Amino acid sequence: MTRDQEFRRLLRHSLWALVVCLFAVVICYYWIDRPVAFFVHDQQIEKIPVFKWLTFPPPLAQTWSPLVLALLMVRRAWGPLAHWQNVLLIACLSLIAADEFRTSLGDLCGRYWPETWFHDNPSLIGNGMYGFHPFQGGDDIGSFPSGHAARILGFATVWWIAIPRSRLLLAVVCPPMLVSLVAMNYHFVSDVIAGSMLGAIVAAYAVRLASLVEPSIERAGGNSAAV
Repeated sequence: MTRDQEFRRLLRHSLWALVVCLFAVVICYYWIDRPVAFFVHDQQIEKIPVFKWLTFPPPLAQTWSPLVLALLMVRRAWGPLAHWQNVLLIACLSLIAADEFRTSLGDLCGRYWPETWFHDNPSLIGNGMYGFHPFQGGDDIGSFPSGHAARILGFATVWWIAIPRSRLLLAVVCPPMLVSLVAMNYHFVSDVIAGSMLGAIVAAYAVRLASLVEPSIERAGGNSAAV
């Protein structure tokens, strides 16, 4: 399969994934998001400390990604990066790109948050505000898609694809962080679904553009992933 064919295949898969994501978002918007948000609030699930702790890693990873990238660039001056270092580099770039993409979509969609958390933002729980208000920018109406979810999947999916042996660890670590976003009423279920899909697609393209594959596969094909 040529590179052009690979990217056409990736585009087809991405479009199908977006169709499935849109269907899931519509279902959640009308029948799941509000009941879950009210349940979390009524049961005071957001007061369970572990859920709050689980929301910390994604923004911390974004904060430190530029430093990691700088260190990797310094390391590159002494020779080609190891496979895992290439994966780390692309994962950091994917995380940053996914979150910036999320910011653009947040302004485009303009969705109110489940809960009022800052600056008296309008929310479902706070004052009964619910829905999308396109082309109204600002953090007070930027719930959709979830930036945390985009960061998590933007980073983790690169490792998932490029280093398959990391999948068990990712399958254990990532789902609780995604669940915590709903458990804290930081996001609706559909926000998390959309953010996860966004991060995964960005990561899939990042891996393909960087030609990241397992070293054993590279040797079989006579290619090198060293940067």
